[in-house]
Amino acid sequence: MEDDQFPQEDIETIAKNAIVGTLGDCAYNAKKVGDWTNSMTDTILKELQGLNRPFKYVVTCNFVQKAGAGMHTASTALWDGKVDGKHTVQWENQTIQCVATVYWLAI
Repeated sequence: MEDDQFPQEDIETIAKNAIVGTLGDCAYNAKKVGDWTNSMTDTILKELQGLNRPFKYVVTCNFVQKAGAGMHTASTALWDGKVDGKHTVQWENQTIQCVATVYWLAI
């Protein structure tokens, strides 16, 4: 694989491991969301950085308590679609819905 192409499978694995490692079987707790977000995004960024690829990264994370309502999120960007991109990972347990999005931008 060329240095300017990014394997999305790596992002999927890194993000899911960070989510599960942070949340595990936790129940939703609004007081912990800030800590969860910081932990998860830091973990994802460090793992991506460890891949030593020529990219800058942006990681976002959204949480919502599962209470019968849906969660919708959208994003858009203007970039070079051949080398830049994004990947979204969705995860949920009995009380939490989480969406983590990773953007990578070629240096």
